[in-house]
Amino acid sequence: MTRRRDNKKRILRKGEGQRSDGRYYFKYQDAKGDTHFVYSWKLEPYDIPPVGKESELSLREMEKKIIRNLEDGILGYDSKITVLDLVKLYLQQKVGVRHNTQANYNFVVNIIKKEAFGSMLIGRVKQSDAKRWLIKLQRDGRGYSSIHSIRGVVRPAFQMAVEDDMLNKNPFQFELASVVVNDSVTRKAISREDQRKFLAFVAQDKHFSRYYDAIFILFNTGLRISEFVGLTIKDVDLGTKRLTIDHQLQRKRNMEYIIEKPKTEAGNRVIPISDAVCAAFKRIIDKRPKPKVEPMIDGHAGFLYLDKKGEPMVALHWEKYFQHICEKYNSIYKVPIPKVTPHVCRHTYCSNMAHSGMNPKTLQYLMGHSDISVTLNTYAHTSFELAEQELKKVNGIEL
Repeated sequence: MTRRRDNKKRILRKGEGQRSDGRYYFKYQDAKGDTHFVYSWKLEPYDIPPVGKESELSLREMEKKIIRNLEDGILGYDSKITVLDLVKLYLQQKVGVRHNTQANYNFVVNIIKKEAFGSMLIGRVKQSDAKRWLIKLQRDGRGYSSIHSIRGVVRPAFQMAVEDDMLNKNPFQFELASVVVNDSVTRKAISREDQRKFLAFVAQDKHFSRYYDAIFILFNTGLRISEFVGLTIKDVDLGTKRLTIDHQLQRKRNMEYIIEKPKTEAGNRVIPISDAVCAAFKRIIDKRPKPKVEPMIDGHAGFLYLDKKGEPMVALHWEKYFQHICEKYNSIYKVPIPKVTPHVCRHTYCSNMAHSGMNPKTLQYLMGHSDISVTLNTYAHTSFELAEQELKKVNGIEL
């Protein structure tokens, strides 16, 4: 019997063929008896595709994978599920998540919808495809943090496919930093001197001085901004000098206000506050205007700061205030101040306490960190001067 050959006179195996345009195909049946085809411009891995055609897996590499998948009962190339379909299937398992998390999921889905990668069949995605896609996202202007969030959804989605016997391996199992450049700006604590300058500027400014007490509190308690805006008068006990933190205030994109539990279980805490912080809270409470209708959010009322509409201020308000303060400061002084945000205040507090010698476990409690490693990472933000001071303290010598 005459055996079929390709245009290079190579013998073709059962199910293999070559079209008139030179492209190879492999015809096979799945476990259900349905017929499928896969195509490639290369028969063997060492073949060179025609000019203008992208390099891809050779037909025989595909065959090997298909046969292995069929033997293992894995869908692989038979799967008609796209990357977008897979991500949606994965996210269907995520119920009862916080609204910020859900917003991030929606962001990822919307990105994938716009990408050609999202319409790829999952069985055809190679690790090189995954890497090229992430690189493309960065070249298109996506920041490292956004790409990190996108991969943070896509990778476990593919892992689900592996565990469900839809794929042999996860194409996203690689270190992100080995593929895209981490261009994100690390939020660093500011020095005590810059903190003093910043607070002094706020105190003296005719417009921004109204926010001084709140900013002073953020610098001296390490509260998350969502925890601070969620504070109500009853959460501040000036008699015993303590704050009760058991919730945070958020506002959704549709402007709906909600109360949520703290970011972590460790976020539920009661913390002592200094006399200076007590005085700042007292001034805020004394100056607080009494609205005609006290806003009530999920059973909480008496929020410390209200906006012009009489609604509680949220994180976005304070982020904008900090931005405007920095801009005004830098427009006046030749030496600019480092970027200061509500989270920088928190980080600065943590660094100050760490460098003052506070016990790490105590600091972990005050910060509401669920993992001590998060607190300990603060100690990594040091300098020659701080190292020199520590050596003097330990050795009792002059260096």
